Order: sequence, then C-alpha cells, then structure tokens
Amino acid sequence: MVDHDQHLLAIQRGDADAFGRWASGVEQPLRVSLRSFAATVDTEAVLQETLLRVWQVAPRFEPDGKPNGLLRLALRSARNLAISEARRRRVQPAEVEDLEVLLASAAHGDDTPADPLLRRVIEGCKEKLPPRPAEALEARLQSAGAEPDELLAERLGQRLNTFLQNFTRARRLLAECLGRHGVALEGASR
Repeated sequence: MVDHDQHLLAIQRGDADAFGRWASGVEQPLRVSLRSFAATVDTEAVLQETLLRVWQVAPRFEPDGKPNGLLRLALRSARNLAISEARRRRVQPAEVEDLEVLLASAAHGDDTPADPLLRRVIEGCKEKLPPRPAEALEARLQSAGAEPDELLAERLGQRLNTFLQNFTRARRLLAECLGRHGVALEGASR
C-alpha cells in the first residue's frame, strides 16, 4: 500500500493541492470503512466532515513513524463521526439484505412477502421517496445485481458518488418509513 503521508509536510504547510492528492488517494479506504453505516447515516456527509477535520488538524498532527498515520487518524475520525451521528439520530441499523429482499420481492411480484398489507406498506414507502433516490433504488432493483453501479449511474445521468448517495438515502428513508409502519427489518426472514 502507498504511504500517503508523503504529502503530510506539504499539507501541514497549507498546500491545498497536496491535500487534494492525499484525499483522492485515501477516499476509497475511507468509504469502505463507512460501508457498515450506510443504512443509518449519510456516509457522504460523514466523509466530507472527516476530510474537513483532517485538513484542520493536519498542521498539529504528529506522525508516529508508521505508514499512513494521517489516514489512520482519518479512519478513526470517520468511524467516530458515524457512530455519533447514528446515536444522535437514535437509529437502529437495519439489516441491508433484509430490506433489499423485501424490496426486490415487492418489485418483482414474488410471493415471499405473502402478506398483502406488507406489500402495500412497501409500495407506499417506495412512492414517498424523492425522485432521484427512487430512480437509484429502482435501477438497483431492476438490475438485480447484474450490472455495476457505475453503469447504473451513467444510465441515470449521475456521477457514481451521486448515485451511491441517492441509493443510500433511498434505503435509509425506506427503512425509516417501514419502521414507522411497524415492519421490523432485523427479524425479517431471508
């Protein structure tokens, strides 16, 4: 793995271009570290806040001699921010797979959720979604995992990050709506 601390001295001197190079190099590991929070918090907002905080504390950062010290700081910061945001919102994490199974079965007319009331609740929650998140969700459901997100985003005329934000938002809003209707996703059968 590349040691992104090669940019640290320039970042500490206030070089925004060096910070941009560092941020582009560590963006993927930061996003991956936030994946488990995607159903409960706005991970894009957490990522942006993390980068802002790293920029602010970088001049005072003391490396410990190990590679990627600034990245390790960013990873801890991102995780702590995500935990704080989840606690602040008092949201219980939904089982992503359960939510996707419910949505896929409703979209494809499967008999998995045999309860017609449950089907109506799912459809009602889907109808309440804002247009862009609804498009992202529908694209994912229609592809059934056969197409990469990059292709789905391109088809919708969205950048990949925007598509992922819209999908995450749709999933979160659906989970909240279903929860308000008494649908417990954690106990749903697979």
